[in-house]
Amino acid sequence: MKYVWIVLCLLFVTSVDSQAQSVDEEIGRAVMAAPPAMRTDAAVVRLADDGSHEVLREGSNGLVCYDRSNEPGRDFSAQCTSVRNLPRAGQNHKVWMSSANAEEARVMFESQESDGSREAPQFGSVWYTLAGSNQASASENSPHITIAVPFSTSDTLGLPSEGSYSQSGSWIMEAGTSAAHIMIPGR
Repeated sequence: MKYVWIVLCLLFVTSVDSQAQSVDEEIGRAVMAAPPAMRTDAAVVRLADDGSHEVLREGSNGLVCYDRSNEPGRDFSAQCTSVRNLPRAGQNHKVWMSSANAEEARVMFESQESDGSREAPQFGSVWYTLAGSNQASASENSPHITIAVPFSTSDTLGLPSEGSYSQSGSWIMEAGTSAAHIMIPGR
């Protein structure tokens, strides 16, 4: 009987240790998208399928990061943005998790936009996204950077509505919607 308790205790300690290690790994994956100077003080959350979130690590610099690799059609994806954008990030995640593919997600986002239920991001907030076919390939890339400018247009910002990832100059995408954002070329 004594040996059974020892084995059970060892299994429990091993289980707790592996859970802590996997949370540490999840935090490490999530903050990969953050600028290096902001990683240490960024909050990290785990997004649930219903759009809610669990705090894995508190932060102090206003940035929040999360791993999106479990979303359909993604291999490895981490994203960071302002903590004020958590409602939008949660809504995005809920749509992706309930969609069979990108087209279905697009239709759901358009429906939310049309009926006014689409969460708007904080104006001027930055979204850092790092993606790849796996964590190793993603870490070789620079983050994709956009700046949220909800409901802005080319006329209101004076930016073109078209651009190129391989040319100099920013442009506005999804103008006039809650998803309007300034594209930063580079990747």
